[in-house]
Amino acid sequence: MGVVAEVWRSSVRLLTNSPQLNGGSHKSALWKWRSFSGQPKRTVMWTWVCGFMLFSLGVISLFTGHVVSHLEWYSQQLSKRSLLDMSRREPIDVWKSKYSKFFYGCSERGRNFPPAVQEHSSNGYLLIAASGGLNQQRTGITDAVVVARILNATLVVPELDHHSYWKDDSDFSDIFDVNWFISSLAKDVTIVKRVPDRVMRAMEKPPYTTRVPRKSTLEYYLDQVLPILSRRHVLQLTKFDYRLANDLDEDMQKLRCRVNYHALRFTKRIQSVGMKVVKRMRKMAKRFIAVHLRFEPDMLAFSGCDFGGGEKERAELAEIRKRWDTLPDLDPLEERKRGKCPLTPHEVGLMLRALGFTNDTYIYVASGEIYGGEKTLRPLRELFPNFYTKEMLANDELKPLLPFSSRLAAIDYIVSDESDVFITNNNGNMAKILAGRRRYMGHKRTIRPNAKKLSALFMDREKMEWQTFAKKVKSCQRGFMGDPDEFKPGRGEFHEYPQSCICQRPFSYDKTSTDEEEEDMSEENHNSTSPGHVHLSSADNERDEVFPD
Repeated sequence: MGVVAEVWRSSVRLLTNSPQLNGGSHKSALWKWRSFSGQPKRTVMWTWVCGFMLFSLGVISLFTGHVVSHLEWYSQQLSKRSLLDMSRREPIDVWKSKYSKFFYGCSERGRNFPPAVQEHSSNGYLLIAASGGLNQQRTGITDAVVVARILNATLVVPELDHHSYWKDDSDFSDIFDVNWFISSLAKDVTIVKRVPDRVMRAMEKPPYTTRVPRKSTLEYYLDQVLPILSRRHVLQLTKFDYRLANDLDEDMQKLRCRVNYHALRFTKRIQSVGMKVVKRMRKMAKRFIAVHLRFEPDMLAFSGCDFGGGEKERAELAEIRKRWDTLPDLDPLEERKRGKCPLTPHEVGLMLRALGFTNDTYIYVASGEIYGGEKTLRPLRELFPNFYTKEMLANDELKPLLPFSSRLAAIDYIVSDESDVFITNNNGNMAKILAGRRRYMGHKRTIRPNAKKLSALFMDREKMEWQTFAKKVKSCQRGFMGDPDEFKPGRGEFHEYPQSCICQRPFSYDKTSTDEEEEDMSEENHNSTSPGHVHLSSADNERDEVFPD
């Protein structure tokens, strides 16, 4: 009868917490549940009917073994819906979501998930050549592990891209802890550092090399790729970024999370430098913002947008744009209206001040070369004088990393991930990857501009008072602040919205919970999901996916 009792208690909680019963008052709802005096008979009757139905389902589940799981799911959906309805009605706390403490990352291996196929029993060796900058390659590495699992293949540690725009000669082991990568995934996929010499000597032909279509399905890999692997024993997949479908079953999605958020750990050297920067920020301020500015010349040229620099800017960006043969001709004004243009540093500053961040807020700017240099950054500095970069905080420690763009990007990744609030001016790979990670780590505040609505506001900001502008910014940014209610199952990239790896704690409407409890919950989230960081001491969619890293 323990299951029945639990179901009955769930029904009580559902009815107690239901916004339809409480009318906005938690205490009155609880009082109504305990005492029905003075209520209309129809309300009392309906309350008892609902309770009886839930109790009955619990009894039936003792014999069927299935209904309880559906009931729990229904209970969670009602609880989540009520929680999110409340969050939409409340003022936005720019530093953290009030309801984030009820969500946490969960990517544990299912009890029915078979162990990894051992090397001698696998279908062959899978070689992966990643593509792009650090974060684009990160998506490829994550999906490579899943593809190896699909094919029952032995994965060879992926090869990083040395030939793209970034010209970084770093190997996997220069950026990631390769031994941890192999050992932490040993129960999921067998990974080796290289194809054994005996296998290479026995091959009659060189490894078969091919490139699979973007977002290839599980069935495609089984029908088209597996026969080649079985026949040739060693197979290389090139330009491997976004080559696996977004929608997979839950076990495979959780494997993606185990790879991305746990197995891909930076080297101790990179971790050390990154955490030194974080500690120096924390020494100056209890909390800080990380702003990821993609305003490099290649990003601006790729976007096809106009940033107010006149004919000189248009000529320079047009020349850079010639690097991409397949980019269509775009109307800069139409792109801006559609929200496809990255915000300028000045616009980012205006958005933050309008949201309520004061000018004494400490900000860390994660960026590469800024088009226009100091002149472009000056308006942001004036809005936020406490302005810092990795070069300002760790110049000496960075010197050995300067020739390697991906290692420098890893420093920005660590500091941005550790920040209290993360803001991006674009929809590129780092923005997506970090947004997903911060959701997994407890929905840490992550602000992405609602560029489509903000663009109209920025164009008209001289025509309105500041208070009006700020009010409009707050209104259009609701739903773009990294809150749990921004989850849209089935929509968006899984790396940005890892919904299969987000679990929910029981929710109560009791407002008496203390700040200490919230801090304890937050600390629990951080400690339980931080193995990825070792603290030392459609057409538009397709274009977004290949956005420069």
